[in-house]
Amino acid sequence: MMSETRYKLHPVSAVISFVKGLKDLIFPIVILFFVGGSGGSDGGFFSYLPYIFTGLALLLYLVSGLIKWWKFVYWFEDGELRIEYGLFVKKKRYIPFERIQSLDYTESIFHRPFGLVKVKVETAGGGIGEAEAELTAIRLEAAEQIKQEMLAAKRQTVTVSGEEMVPENESPPIQVKVPTDTQVLYKMTTKDLWVLAITSGGIGLIFSGAAFILSQFSEFIPYEAIYDEVVQFLRFGVMIVAAVAFAVLLITFLISVGLTYLQNYGYTVTRDERDILIQRGLLEKKRTTIPMKRIQGIQLVENPLRQLFGYVTIVIDSAGGSVKEKSETVKLVPLLKKEKAVELLTELFPEWEWNPEFVRAPKRSKKFYYRINTTSLLVVGAVLSYFFYPYGLLFFLLVPLSFALDLWSHRSTGIAVYPSYAVMQYRFISRKTVWLEKKRIQAQVQTQTFFEKRADVASLHATIKSGALGSHHSLKAMGATVVNETMQWFLPKR
Repeated sequence: MMSETRYKLHPVSAVISFVKGLKDLIFPIVILFFVGGSGGSDGGFFSYLPYIFTGLALLLYLVSGLIKWWKFVYWFEDGELRIEYGLFVKKKRYIPFERIQSLDYTESIFHRPFGLVKVKVETAGGGIGEAEAELTAIRLEAAEQIKQEMLAAKRQTVTVSGEEMVPENESPPIQVKVPTDTQVLYKMTTKDLWVLAITSGGIGLIFSGAAFILSQFSEFIPYEAIYDEVVQFLRFGVMIVAAVAFAVLLITFLISVGLTYLQNYGYTVTRDERDILIQRGLLEKKRTTIPMKRIQGIQLVENPLRQLFGYVTIVIDSAGGSVKEKSETVKLVPLLKKEKAVELLTELFPEWEWNPEFVRAPKRSKKFYYRINTTSLLVVGAVLSYFFYPYGLLFFLLVPLSFALDLWSHRSTGIAVYPSYAVMQYRFISRKTVWLEKKRIQAQVQTQTFFEKRADVASLHATIKSGALGSHHSLKAMGATVVNETMQWFLPKR
């Protein structure tokens, strides 16, 4: 039932806010100590400034976390989730329950000892830069209460819209029905989890993160001294350098495998009457809810290594989400044999064809795939060879690789059109097969350059709603007749 009783967050939320603040302070504190340490150790007042500023910043974040916990309250009233917070500037946020699309739960190492969860409230429109609302730490029972209030409000809305009237001063009987009949669609095995971790490709993210961290301290890194040390090190011989490089790559690879394993441990997909629920994680447990009515498109993604062994990733494009999160592209299943993926999708969407017959890009369009890329690589290779001869010649090794990838991309491009949906397939490096329901497509565009017109080919672009930015899919240099027919298919019937 709707109630005006006001609820508070758990005190742990103050600690969580404090820890979040510490993350923002890491770089400033390290830089502050670098600058302070470079000023000498004369024992004067200025040598204590880094410690003073650090202490004040920590105290400020601690007090801020306590105030946020103390002043944050939420309650249910008039079919809305209402939130109020702020000390000097009171802020209120009213979220109608009928607008709420999903409640996503997260259990970090701070939540689990106390039986708490973090709840993210996602609406159809989403927030600007953040979720519509976030309850940092509440008990699981309180989170389920929010879900029940939401279901009750939506049920009441459906009753009123169906013109089932009640007396003006009498509250309609609301019976909250919490779906209990859940069906387990997929549970990742230990073998698949290890295959996922080994083929995740997270090593590139680790190197990118390390490069970003180093870039923050570029002013304080003694590059000349490091260069001299590297030159001295290279004199020990190629074998030692190769061994060290191998050790670095191995350690980075093991870190990537470990992180992927922890993030996807216990990966389980279940379904009830309305939603698909995804649970995963060992140290930090996450539960993501995907309402069936929010699903805009389905993708089967196959990177070359996984495609070789017959594995695919099932990705869902879902409406809603925030700008901070960029999109609502969710991995429904991160790794699964293709035949089992087809069985799973057939169970979820029996009205769709999951083994479509594609109309492929014509042979005459091959040149539109490799011509620009090959020409660009040849020009860059010529410039590098001129200024960095003979090492610049190594760049030309990329030309046959790029040419082969472009031909592979041409071979993978195709489309299949059905009365209520279309299936697009294309490749950059990974092959994507995308199912797009006709009524979910936000925009469909045909483009044709002068050279494409002479070859009687054209390109097709489709956009569906996914998060706040949308999801875009393109087919390059398809047969012009096929593209025209697809455009006619998309036009509404009059």
